[in-house]
Amino acid sequence: QVQLVESGGGLVQPGGSLRLSCGASGSIYRIDDMGWYRQAPGKQRELVASITSGGSTDYADSVKGRFTISRDNAKNTVYLQMNSLKPEDTAVYYCNGVVITRTLFRRGFWGQGTQVTVSS
Repeated sequence: QVQLVESGGGLVQPGGSLRLSCGASGSIYRIDDMGWYRQAPGKQRELVASITSGGSTDYADSVKGRFTISRDNAKNTVYLQMNSLKPEDTAVYYCNGVVITRTLFRRGFWGQGTQVTVSS
């Protein structure tokens, strides 16, 4: 029905940068809010950053000033630019999108996750 696919994760040294991408495809009429979440081993999944269809953004305190979320509505894609990465940013990062399908059904969809590891 609707698929979200993340890419861009990997291994990076502390202080480095990564850019995550998440593309949505399928039976999409419109996408409302999109966001990035992360889950570290033994911890609950947490919201990292979110963006509305109009471009308003919100960030977790732990990433403010270091991460930037953006989106391309024409491509149904959301990005997360991560700078000044720290070891505590290590986690599986998940993309979420609130999608209105072509049958006008509104629900959230998740990607499969991409691993980000910050280590020297």
